[in-house]
Amino acid sequence: MQAGGGFCSSVACIPLPHPVLPMAQAGGGLSPVLCASDPIPSISFPTLVLAVAMTTLFVLKLAAFVQRNRSGLLAVSCAGIFGANIFYHAFPQQTFRTVYQCWSRGQPAELPEQLRSLFWEVLRDTDVRSAGNVQAFAAFGFQPVSAGIPWLPSGSLVGIPANFANATDDGQGVVNRVVMINGEEVDWHSEDGVHLKEALTLSKEAQKFSLAREVIYSQSSSPILQAAVAPTCLLGVSLSAVAVKQLLGLYSSPLLLRGLYNLAALVVGLVGYFLAYDAVSHWLDYRCDRRTAALSEDYARGGVEFYEKLLFRNRTLRKLMGKRGEEMYAPSGNLFPRYGFRLKQAPYTSRRDLIVKVLKLHQA
Repeated sequence: MQAGGGFCSSVACIPLPHPVLPMAQAGGGLSPVLCASDPIPSISFPTLVLAVAMTTLFVLKLAAFVQRNRSGLLAVSCAGIFGANIFYHAFPQQTFRTVYQCWSRGQPAELPEQLRSLFWEVLRDTDVRSAGNVQAFAAFGFQPVSAGIPWLPSGSLVGIPANFANATDDGQGVVNRVVMINGEEVDWHSEDGVHLKEALTLSKEAQKFSLAREVIYSQSSSPILQAAVAPTCLLGVSLSAVAVKQLLGLYSSPLLLRGLYNLAALVVGLVGYFLAYDAVSHWLDYRCDRRTAALSEDYARGGVEFYEKLLFRNRTLRKLMGKRGEEMYAPSGNLFPRYGFRLKQAPYTSRRDLIVKVLKLHQA
């Protein structure tokens, strides 16, 4: 086969960018080619045996190291997992705020004075002792968010949606913003747009409930409790696995049997962690809602409105988002589990029903 004045006797030539392959002249220069007649390089049997032996030796040494230092490694692992989970609560200004900060014309949006006054009113109602360690900022979205631990130097942050300033009467704080769903701007004059505006328009009582709930969440050390779930599960599973091994005498059993037992313990530990994390999250949600609604009858009434509007919003989004909305939201307005059996947040309907019971106690 002739190519640019050169000649290659092979049946087919495939250009490859490897410098050690045979060269064929093409267009006056040299280009690397791999000919079909060239032998494919193979690994010799002694080399393969040596590689397997070295890998096995490394695994055995690693297992022996873990066995000798398992207590220290377990302590370091638990501390590392807890630190990773609590990191953005310990430094909310550098982590949390940069994610949720609302921007306007290339600059961080300032929180309106109306919302500052509303926030200080909530701090007085919740009887926050270290009010100076709880700061508010303008956040994007339509729901308040929070992070941080008040008694740490960085304090805690509460992100207040900017639309809260003008969303209590005619909903102008909602419709003067561009909301994109499925790549299309929401038409606030359409039927679904009117429903969405109604769902996003909250009274002062509902706004105060949503803010007070975030303040109480951070004041009650909820971030620490949630961050401690993973290391606690790791510690419990590790100690339980060792105790069961000793009880059944598995340390003297074959390596394959011990490996299968360790794999089973790992699966049980992961499932236990998922269930424990979701259970703790639900308990914290219910506790914060109950404490917030117990402040006064106005807060309880605002809590019922807040969750009613939240469910109405999700039902509207389910319709606007089409197939994706049906996958995310239930017909009732609750969230569908994202990962199979996991439900990280308590259902909104049950949280609303809890606050209804607290409201009836206020009215009794």
